[in-house]
Amino acid sequence: MTKKMVIIDGNSLINRAYYALPLLSSKSGDYTNAVYGFVNMLYKIMDDYRPDYISVAFDRKAPTFRHLEYDEYKAGRKKMPSELAQQLPILKDVLDALKIHRIELDGFEADDLIGTLVKYAENKELEAIVVTGDRDALQLASSKTKILITKKGISSLEEYDDKGVMERYEITPQQFIDLKGLMGDQSDNIPGVPGVGEKTAIKLIKEFGNIEELIQHTDKISSAKLREKIDEFAQQAIFSKRLATIMVDVPVEISLDELKREDPDSEKLMELFKRLEFHSLMGRVAVKNKMETTDSNFLDVKPTSVIFDWKSLKDKIKNTGELCIRTFTDGQDIIQDDIIGIHVRCGEEHFFIKGEDVPLALQDLKEILEDSRIRKYGHYLKRDRNSLKRYKIVLKGMAFDSAIALYLIDPTRSSYEIQDISLEYLNRKIESEEDVLGKGKSKTSFSELAEEKLIEFGMNWCNTVMSVKESLMEQMKEAELGVLFSDVEMPLVEVLSDMEFNGFMVDQSILDQLGTELDEKIQHITQSIYNEAGESFNINSPKQLGEILFDKLELPAVKKTKTGYSTNIEVLEKLQKKHPIIAMIIEYRQLVKLKSTYIDGLKAVINKETHKIHSSFNQTVTATGRISSTEPNLQNIPIKLALGREIRKVFIPSDEDYLLLDADYSQIELRVLAHISKDDNLIEAFHQDLDIHTSTASKVFGVPMEDVTSLQRSRAKAVNFGIVYGISDYGLSENLQITRKEAQLYIDEYFSRFTGVKRYMEEIVEEGRKLGYVTTLLKRRRYIPEISASNFNLRSFGERTAMNTPIQGSAADIIKLAMIKVDQELKRRKLKSRLILQVHDELIVEAHKSEIDEVKEIVKLQMENALNLDVPLKVDMNVGESWYDTK
Repeated sequence: MTKKMVIIDGNSLINRAYYALPLLSSKSGDYTNAVYGFVNMLYKIMDDYRPDYISVAFDRKAPTFRHLEYDEYKAGRKKMPSELAQQLPILKDVLDALKIHRIELDGFEADDLIGTLVKYAENKELEAIVVTGDRDALQLASSKTKILITKKGISSLEEYDDKGVMERYEITPQQFIDLKGLMGDQSDNIPGVPGVGEKTAIKLIKEFGNIEELIQHTDKISSAKLREKIDEFAQQAIFSKRLATIMVDVPVEISLDELKREDPDSEKLMELFKRLEFHSLMGRVAVKNKMETTDSNFLDVKPTSVIFDWKSLKDKIKNTGELCIRTFTDGQDIIQDDIIGIHVRCGEEHFFIKGEDVPLALQDLKEILEDSRIRKYGHYLKRDRNSLKRYKIVLKGMAFDSAIALYLIDPTRSSYEIQDISLEYLNRKIESEEDVLGKGKSKTSFSELAEEKLIEFGMNWCNTVMSVKESLMEQMKEAELGVLFSDVEMPLVEVLSDMEFNGFMVDQSILDQLGTELDEKIQHITQSIYNEAGESFNINSPKQLGEILFDKLELPAVKKTKTGYSTNIEVLEKLQKKHPIIAMIIEYRQLVKLKSTYIDGLKAVINKETHKIHSSFNQTVTATGRISSTEPNLQNIPIKLALGREIRKVFIPSDEDYLLLDADYSQIELRVLAHISKDDNLIEAFHQDLDIHTSTASKVFGVPMEDVTSLQRSRAKAVNFGIVYGISDYGLSENLQITRKEAQLYIDEYFSRFTGVKRYMEEIVEEGRKLGYVTTLLKRRRYIPEISASNFNLRSFGERTAMNTPIQGSAADIIKLAMIKVDQELKRRKLKSRLILQVHDELIVEAHKSEIDEVKEIVKLQMENALNLDVPLKVDMNVGESWYDTK
């Protein structure tokens, strides 16, 4: 079987990767998107083609012979962005760790080195495979050499051999040089013959064979104009052909031994992937090299050593005072799903409770599991606590959750899964749930797994938690995150678990009624759109809608895409005053979204047993520390729309003995800004309990508060919230529909009045740039590598993030503290009332009618004293028989 040599155009591929992927960076400030894309493509090529030899060719900064012969060669090319240039040495380090041969030489381009390697491979009877984004390389194609051209991005490749080139261009690979000589190459600034494009050049080459023959027989060219051009620029065409010709005899030493594909330096590669935060690539290292941890906490024992006697587990736990737990269920229904197995690690022993033994075992272990003095460890402990609640077990003493710990250490990473932690901290590959259960149609369940496989999975899970615990705790200590972890995030697990289990009752009759009303409105607006358009069409089809708006109605096209006219919301908003159909289309889309997401979507997640919605509240998703919710996301109900607000009517108390209490922080982010910035004007306004937007308008517009108009207050409100988010003059002008000059005047006037805020914004950006991160009042960190970018847009994003994170993140910390305090006080007093929802800056308590006054007092006291600030925290409370009624 013929051996293969893969030859990669390093500069071309990394350039493609840079522009194909969003700009990414690590906490250490390394830009990584181009390297990440390159390495992913490299692995794909090695998996698909399994080369015996491999080399990556790079350009050097030194001028080549082409530059020396032609000053204008590549003269029009833009300078490589610094964010890309910084990644080249990193890529070379990764290639060295992979033990992949690199080749570069002063005076020659990567293309010439590739051509020389291709010639070498063919002479050695090897199959050559060239990977590049540059079609110039097609001249190297042959029966022995394939050229893989990266298409859009780096995810797919076009493959050419000599037959493929002939099929696509109707010329041979050797004639491809003549094609470039005639038509030139704008990207390389090769002149060619002016006015001769690809189509004409191919026609001439097919007729005459090559440039030299063409020049000798220009009298046979039928077009007088073309004949004159060829005669006039004959020497330029020959010169252009020379510039486009890839050398195949560069004087460079080549040895097959050096090009041989070898196993990577696992330790060095893993170290690089960790630094670059390439979590998804770490598995490649561990899998290929079976890296094992030397951590004694991992207890690398066989599933057959597991103990099934839960009575001995009880004694063991009492002696050690700690345990690590993983419960197994088959579904996501926290109300109905049975536990089919429980894995516990205690000390140096593993225990497993079989599904049929779970009810009896849990009753025996109830006292221990509910003893807060016995420390419980795990990964996503909220899931385990929810599973146990079905058996009337209230898990207490939750002391360590490795997912939450890693989230605090690095809140912007994409994954906190157990297998990623194992790879990153232990250099050990363990199976993920997807590895064990499969995915898609072939996905199985934990109950269908062989018992030994389930036990092995539980062992690896608990071993990983126990092995990384000390390391993660130490990292949190170094970053001053210990208090945030132990006093906020871990106690919050209990609160969120109870909120999920309690759920929110839904009135299905009102939901059905709203659905019917929306259907009728959608039908009515659809007919109105058809009337305006003069015909019926698929309103949901951007193509058909574009044809109606821009072809038939002849509205000005704002933006075009490859598939036709753009009809996104930005385009429609710019056309609103041009035709009445536009407002109808916007309304139509809003109604359809409400119906699909908040009527049909809510119906799909109502629990059949409780008739409630049991949302999942996520602690490890947002970079600022805010809680998010899914299945469903109750935080995104569009309350600015009248029909959106109506949807809140479906959320009601569990029964007639309860009411809903909604407690909402008043201007919490602006109060945090006042505290952080120490701005005298802001602090005074909040101490006097003034309407903050009217107060701001008074100062910005220079009028007494009593004379502030509704328009001035509205604009001051936009400025207030815009400042919190680091808004620019452009952003403010878009929000207020005013000129950028007016918007900048508002911002300048604001900062002249609120000098403390201006000083804070400047100082926090400088601090973020110096440290690479910013913190909240409770020391929560967010790393912002973008703040030092040379790219203006990226740097501006980093600066806005630095300004906003301490404010938004501190507000998130305060609401979490309030949730914990309210929940604890309700439980301490043994009240029937319970916390059921957190949305942005508000808490919703399902309050027993007999406890309303007491609950109001508790909620107000605990929320307004959650954290001591220089300004008072203020809470607005309302009570009603539905969520809608509390507003």
